[in-house]
Amino acid sequence: MARAQDELLSTEIVNRGMENSGPYAGSLSFSVRVRRGLPDFLNSVNLKYVKLGYSYLLSPVFYFLTAPVFIVIFSAQIGNLFIWQDFCPRCDPIGALFMVGLLGLIIYIYLDLSSRSTYLVDFACYRPPNELKISKDEFIELAKKSGKFNGAAIEFQRRALKNSGIGDETYMPRVVFQPGHKITLKDGREEAAMVMFGAVDDLLAATKIRPRDIRILIVNCGILNTTPSLSSMVINHYKLRHDIHSFNLGGMGCAAGIIAIDLAKDLLKAYPGCYALIVSTEVVSYTWYSGK
Repeated sequence: MARAQDELLSTEIVNRGMENSGPYAGSLSFSVRVRRGLPDFLNSVNLKYVKLGYSYLLSPVFYFLTAPVFIVIFSAQIGNLFIWQDFCPRCDPIGALFMVGLLGLIIYIYLDLSSRSTYLVDFACYRPPNELKISKDEFIELAKKSGKFNGAAIEFQRRALKNSGIGDETYMPRVVFQPGHKITLKDGREEAAMVMFGAVDDLLAATKIRPRDIRILIVNCGILNTTPSLSSMVINHYKLRHDIHSFNLGGMGCAAGIIAIDLAKDLLKAYPGCYALIVSTEVVSYTWYSGK
C-alpha cells in the first residue's frame, strides 16, 4: 500500500454483477484497473541532481567562488564607461544599470551571508527581602527547632554548610523549617513565582521593553518541573503575545543555563530583530530534605 501511495496510482471500480443472469444474478463483482498517474519524482534520477544543484546554489561557497567573476565584470564595465570613454556623457545607460544592479546584488549577498550578532540588552538578579536571610548559625537552630532531624543529621548539615561555601548572607524560604508543615507543590510554585517575577519585573523596568515585544521565552529550572510549566506562568502573568516561542528546560542541572543561552542565540538567528527573554531559576523548597 505504501508503494501504491508513493507512485500516485489511480483506480477504476466497475460494477459488473447487475448484468449477470446466472444463479448469482444481482450479486456484486468488481474489476479493478490500475493506471499509473504521475511519474515517481521522488525516486527520479533527475530530481536527485536537482536537489544537489539546489544545495550548491544555497551554499556560501558558491557565492565566494563566483564573486570574483562578478567583480571582474564590474571592473570592466567601470573601465568602459569612465576610463576608456573619459567620462563621456553619452555613456551606455544599459551598462550603467547593469553595474548598479550587480553592485546591489553583491551587497545583498554579502549582508545575507554575514553572521548576525546577538546582544545582551540587560540582565537582572532577584534579591529576596531581608526576612528571608538566614545565617549558618540560624540555619542550624531552625533545623533543631523543626524537630525533623536527629543529632547525626544536624552534624552532617553543619559540615555541609562549612564546606559548601555558603555564607551568612544567604536567602532561603523559611517554610522548610516550619514545625508540622508538610511541603507541597503550592510552596514550590510560590517560591518560583516570587523569584521569577521579581527578576523579570526589575528587568522590564530597567530596559523599558514592553512584554508584547518579547517573541522568545526560555525558562529553565533543574528541580521543579510542573504542569502547567513555569514558562506558562510567565506568559500568563505578563500577558505575553499568543504566538510567542516558548521553551521550558528542566532536569538538566546547572548546564541548563548555558543551554538556554545557546538556544536563544540560535532562535534569534531564525527570528532576527526581536527580543528573547531567558529566565534561569532554582526552587529549593519543594524538594527540601525534611529528615526521617
